[in-house]
Amino acid sequence: MRRHVQTLLLALTGAGLLHAALFTDLYLRYVKAGLRPPLIASGAVLLLLALASAATRADRRPAPRTDNTDTHEPGPAATHAPGPAHTHGHDPAEAHGHGHDHAGTPRAAWLLFLPALSLLFHAPPALGAYTAARANDKPVTVQRGFPALPATSPLPLTLTDFTRRVQQDRSGAVRGRAVRLTGFVTPAGQGGGWYLTRIVFSCCAADSQTVRVRVYGGQAPPADTWLAVTGTWHPRGTLGTRTAEAALDVRDARPVAPPVNAYTDDLPLAPS
Repeated sequence: MRRHVQTLLLALTGAGLLHAALFTDLYLRYVKAGLRPPLIASGAVLLLLALASAATRADRRPAPRTDNTDTHEPGPAATHAPGPAHTHGHDPAEAHGHGHDHAGTPRAAWLLFLPALSLLFHAPPALGAYTAARANDKPVTVQRGFPALPATSPLPLTLTDFTRRVQQDRSGAVRGRAVRLTGFVTPAGQGGGWYLTRIVFSCCAADSQTVRVRVYGGQAPPADTWLAVTGTWHPRGTLGTRTAEAALDVRDARPVAPPVNAYTDDLPLAPS
């Protein structure tokens, strides 16, 4: 790849990183929030490298030629026999190519510009139901001991906390309690119902996992719709054990705006 192409690629990539991480929240579609400072630093370093590369190229630009030995017309005594050795003191490589490398940039190298340009002009859509249906479910860690639940009704819980209460809290504190969960809709396929889902990044989009709660009752909303769902535990299995299904009988479902950081399992948003 030629030097000026490399310089342009560095500049575009650096500008794209700064655009996504410094001036917008697009970086949250790729990595968790804690990685924002390294992204900003990386973008700044790439821009500095591009500037340094451009400055170096300008400094190494050859000075104009002052040799005018080729400008006079040769007389009879200056006639030379034709042959490859007589090139008027020029390097043979300059006879037709002026000393420049005319090897073209490999076509595949131009594909490197696509991700750089996408950061600036066309960010990929957020991960949603399509990804959740094919991603691994996030294991729910074991919790020893559960504090008493507040008397708030409906009770806001994350999908992870609700699953823990259903499958590990032997006191059965969620039995009959109205809870409110927030996530986006993922079709459940056969068997009825649908899933309320959150996608969670451990580090970046490549290691994303899903947390899902099955919802019963009512018609399934369109996929990727963000909802605040109020309901009670759907009794299936023994509450407080792994046999219990993390599921909800829906009483109310209201659309909500997607959170800025959609790739965490935070407390639900207030319904709009």
